[in-house]
Amino acid sequence: MKILPHKFMFCLLLMLLWPVVVTFASDQATDAENQIIRIALNQEPPQLSSFLTEDSVSMMVLGHVMEGLLRYDKRGRLKPGVAERWDIDSEGATFYLRKDARWSDGKPVTAKDFVFAWRMAVDPVVASEYAFIMYPVKNAEAINTGEMKDINQLGVQALDDYTLKVDFEYPCGYFLGLAAFSTYFPVREDFYKSKGSKYAAEASDLLFNGAFKLTKWVHGASLRMEKNENYWNKDEVTLSVIDCPYITADTTALLNLFKDDKIVVANLDSETIKTAMRGKMKIRKFDSGRLRYLVFNHREGKVTANLNFRNALRAVFDPQLFADKVVGVPGTLPGRSVMPAFLQGVNDNFRKEYPVPIHKVDPAAAKEFLAKAKKELGIDTIPPLVLLCDDTPSIAKMGEYLQGVFSDTLGLDIKLDKQIFKQRLAKASAGDFDMVIGGWLPDYDDPMTYAELFASWNANNSGKWKNAMYDENIRIASQSVDPKVRMDAFSKCQQAMYEDIGVLPLFEGSTVYVQHKKVKGISRSVTGFNPNYIYAKVVK
Repeated sequence: MKILPHKFMFCLLLMLLWPVVVTFASDQATDAENQIIRIALNQEPPQLSSFLTEDSVSMMVLGHVMEGLLRYDKRGRLKPGVAERWDIDSEGATFYLRKDARWSDGKPVTAKDFVFAWRMAVDPVVASEYAFIMYPVKNAEAINTGEMKDINQLGVQALDDYTLKVDFEYPCGYFLGLAAFSTYFPVREDFYKSKGSKYAAEASDLLFNGAFKLTKWVHGASLRMEKNENYWNKDEVTLSVIDCPYITADTTALLNLFKDDKIVVANLDSETIKTAMRGKMKIRKFDSGRLRYLVFNHREGKVTANLNFRNALRAVFDPQLFADKVVGVPGTLPGRSVMPAFLQGVNDNFRKEYPVPIHKVDPAAAKEFLAKAKKELGIDTIPPLVLLCDDTPSIAKMGEYLQGVFSDTLGLDIKLDKQIFKQRLAKASAGDFDMVIGGWLPDYDDPMTYAELFASWNANNSGKWKNAMYDENIRIASQSVDPKVRMDAFSKCQQAMYEDIGVLPLFEGSTVYVQHKKVKGISRSVTGFNPNYIYAKVVK
């Protein structure tokens, strides 16, 4: 065997090692030279059709690849998006679209693209869970409920390619916030029809008009977003790639990926916060506006439809203990109302102006309520009940706690049904539960974004709770621009929810996380999508 010269062997060694070095480097959380960041999603996006999506994960992705009439800037403020200006009054609005707004295939975004998308959103055949958010547009509710058959009667029209006229059903002081929301995003009719039932099924089955475009989507595993060179505001976008090679809700796995320099952000829970603190990591906190609540199934024949039964459950639930010990994340507030503590009222904080009643934890009273419920239901024993929840560690922990409390104090047989996020949404919508742990993040800056959830006509009211006083005051708040009239109405909604226990508030959450020191400009805001990486950049 011939022995190779030392210089040749050294060169050969470098050649053999070179692919390894490249592979290792490309797997890091940041790449400053090419402006690439790597993130993890905690769930597979269930639905990337903008007029059908209903969850925060899908909306976060859509927020990067799509843009509405308005958008959110790096400080979370509403700014012109596809619309460069607008006129708005109590009767409607006219939006003037910028002529340099383009789809990812280079064709212009026109007013007709908004008309088509909005009609799809309210079409009862499409069955969008978010159709209710279009109701401020004239005839939207009548079309969505089937009262009006012609979707062309929706109060939106393209006066020309770059002028969109919107007629309101009633004065809507928060409409500009709605115009930035995903249900209001444009969809191009010719592309949609060319895809048929496959629309939004894969990355190639979508068309984009936002800062990025989805170029890769391996379901359940990864996705990749690359800078959209046809985006009108591309000069403000520094990143070239947002790569998501990981999809996991395991907070320990996320923190390990962060520590190993594989991802730029990792959300923490009560356990991983301790690990991060021991590692002397810089911990950040963001008051997200997330509301978690226990939904009861109010359908006929359900035990949970009985008010005394719901009173029994509430009487053994301690929201302060739940926030402190079960959630255990700094900034978590006990669940007291479906109107979170940060909301503003007329002149001050809403809950200061309209205090919510505080229930007393009373196991003895709970047993009395339970006895009354059994008598009213005509049964001696409460049958086994199904508590539906996500299979993520943090939510599963909450479900297990509630299971234990209701079992230990009331002797109830609670069966946990842990499902992946997408399946949990489907089962909740179908009413396949007795109780379900639900949650909400605000869609726009107004108390209505929470309050309207529990109106009887709202598709997100998965428990089908119906309360005449609540519905009446949602209508009043919807159709008025007087702050005092609106807040008085929301107060009556809050009271009706407390008295009838449509849902049981669990906690108001904050997001605690760690962020890569080389990444600047990641923005978070209560409204809009989170996190927002559009204006982020990697510094050397």
